Amino acid sequence: MDDRLKHKLVLAREHFERREYDRAEPLLLQVIEKNDRFADVFNMLGLARHDRGDFRGAREALERAIELNPRYTEALLNLVVVCNDLGDYDAAQRVHESVGATSQPGAEGGMRDPYALGKIANLHAEVAAAYSDAGYLDEAISELTKAVSLRPSFADLHSKLGTLLRDRGELEAACGAFRAALAANPNYAEAYVQLGITLFSMADKAAAREAFELALARDADHRIAAMYLRLVNKPSP
Repeated sequence: MDDRLKHKLVLAREHFERREYDRAEPLLLQVIEKNDRFADVFNMLGLARHDRGDFRGAREALERAIELNPRYTEALLNLVVVCNDLGDYDAAQRVHESVGATSQPGAEGGMRDPYALGKIANLHAEVAAAYSDAGYLDEAISELTKAVSLRPSFADLHSKLGTLLRDRGELEAACGAFRAALAANPNYAEAYVQLGITLFSMADKAAAREAFELALARDADHRIAAMYLRLVNKPSP
């Protein structure tokens, strides 16, 4: 690579790191015109295109990055995001699986990359939200179950799963999910609120009251918890 091209690549990286994608993209294209063998250049180009809404162009660039480096975890994860944005959930799932394979160093399994697993878990949660919005609760629950199996320490994922289970009428299972969220993060006020709502719907006012009080003990300004606590404490007619 000659000095002029190196200078353009340095400038492109600087703009990219400052999230000045509109300024980075033309420089990246100039680099690619002279040398199209840098996987990270195509990864940056894919993210720049994604930022301006060119999802198909982003996919093309990211697929080229992975072609150059099949173990490029970041590019693989970025491609999952793009495939989801394009509505190609089958392709997104295939890439998920390839990320799981590339993040394991040996044939015996080994330790998986926690960053990669966390990002995949959140992507499952995004797909679950799309299914839920469309009214497909079973599919949404399946996606969130995958998410919590990947990252059981993510309290918010357990709580989202609990909400979906409650919507499907599985109240005991929902309580279990909210308690799992609290086991992961005992200070997660929102999980106490959702647990309290579920217990209240099961007519267990005493347990619901305790859950709302615990939520307020952790977040005194939680208006929803305060509202439900007033409801629980209201005398029966």
